[in-house]
Amino acid sequence: MVEAAADLFARRAYDGVSVDDLVAHLGVHRNSLYKVFGSKRGLYLAALRWHLEHRLRPLLARVRAAPDPAGALRDLATSPDRGADLDLLLLAMAERAPVDPEAAHEVAGALRDLDAAVAPGPHATAGAGGAARDPAYAPTATVLGLRLCLRAAAGSGGAPFDPLPPTRD
Repeated sequence: MVEAAADLFARRAYDGVSVDDLVAHLGVHRNSLYKVFGSKRGLYLAALRWHLEHRLRPLLARVRAAPDPAGALRDLATSPDRGADLDLLLLAMAERAPVDPEAAHEVAGALRDLDAAVAPGPHATAGAGGAARDPAYAPTATVLGLRLCLRAAAGSGGAPFDPLPPTRD
C-alpha cells in the first residue's frame, strides 16, 4: 500500500492527491487509512521514506559504483524508465519541504546522498543556521533541474525536451 501511494504521490504530488484518490487507488477503506497512518500526511511521509529507501538509495549505490558517477546520475535523470525514481524527491523538495519539517528532514538526507553519489566527500559548509549545502556544488541541482524540465515537457504533450545541448565541433 505504501509503495502504491509513493507511486501516486510521485506522479501527482501531495496536493494533487486527495484522500478519495488514495482510497480508490489503493483499494482500502478510508477508516483503514486513517487507523494505520493517522492522516494523508502520515501516509505521505511513510511513502516518501519508503521511496527514498527502496527506490532512490539503491539507484544511488549504482551511480556511486559507475566509472563516471555524474554522467550516470545525469543518465538516470533523463531515462524514460528510471528517471521517475527522482520525481517524488523532486516534488517533495518543491511542495512539502518548505512547509513540513519532517519532509524537509527526509529531503535533506536524500540530497546529501545524491551529492555523495556523484562526488564522495563533504558537500556541506557550516553556516549561521548550522550545516548548509554548498551552493557551489551543482551536479545534484543540475540533475534535478533536468528531471523537472523533462516532467514539464511530458506533461505539456509537446515535443520531448532535450536536456543536453548540442556538441560543438
